[in-house]
Amino acid sequence: MKSTAIILIACSLILSSFRSDKPAYRLYDAEGRKVKYEKMIETVSAADVVFFGELHDNPIAHWLEYEVTADLHNSAGEKLVLGAEMFETDDQLVLDEYLSKRYEADKFEAEVKLWKNYKTDYKPLVEFARDNGLPFIATNIPRRYASMVSRKGLETLDSLTVEAKTLVAPLPISYDPELKCYKDMMSMHGMPAMGGKPNENLPKAQAVKDATMAHFILKNLGEGQTFIHYNGAYHSENYLGIIHYLKIYRPGITVATITTVLQDDVDTLSADNAGLADFIVAIPVTMTRTY
Repeated sequence: MKSTAIILIACSLILSSFRSDKPAYRLYDAEGRKVKYEKMIETVSAADVVFFGELHDNPIAHWLEYEVTADLHNSAGEKLVLGAEMFETDDQLVLDEYLSKRYEADKFEAEVKLWKNYKTDYKPLVEFARDNGLPFIATNIPRRYASMVSRKGLETLDSLTVEAKTLVAPLPISYDPELKCYKDMMSMHGMPAMGGKPNENLPKAQAVKDATMAHFILKNLGEGQTFIHYNGAYHSENYLGIIHYLKIYRPGITVATITTVLQDDVDTLSADNAGLADFIVAIPVTMTRTY
């Protein structure tokens, strides 16, 4: 009887510890079922392109980006290619030179247009590529050209020089205003207006970013390679954005998606977040931010 009581007390304490656990994240599949990290890696490693849709200021998202990259490298080895929204195509030369160890970080960081959270959130990924001899691709359109589109529309890209056009997806760029990711932008509260009405060119600027990222992913994806791409969640959620253009440019390409969401309670996936990606990382809203 005494031993039974001890076992019951121990079980009670274990259950109590589980109930009081404070997870930094929970991982779900598209249907909202809890899934193991190892299962996610096994699934995404079979795809041609893996999209990690991040929340730019979320430390859990950035930590998981690194972990997923390291685990994909374990399986893909030298056939792994890294790429990111956070680097613009006109920075590729300097990025390549740094990866080939022609100079040290201080020279590289002084030359490239870096996001303010580069050192905490993206530098570890660049250094991983550098240490392991992997390509890291700058996929995003130079911001000056995206700004031109947001002011004057897609047609303004025709005025670019031949050299400048090499930094953008091939013209003309198709644009579907009814696509959910672009249509939703027109209804977002507080969206910038022009002449007293919503700026209809803003979703077009988003589209040219998506098209350019898709183009440079494919341009740098060789036979048998795996490409992991880091981008804001909105660029790949619902299998739209970059993926929309990726499948226009190369039908049949296989894609796996991971996205991150914030929830008050991460023990179950919110119905609103189900289906956003193949795998959804639910993170408590109270999680600290990197900026």
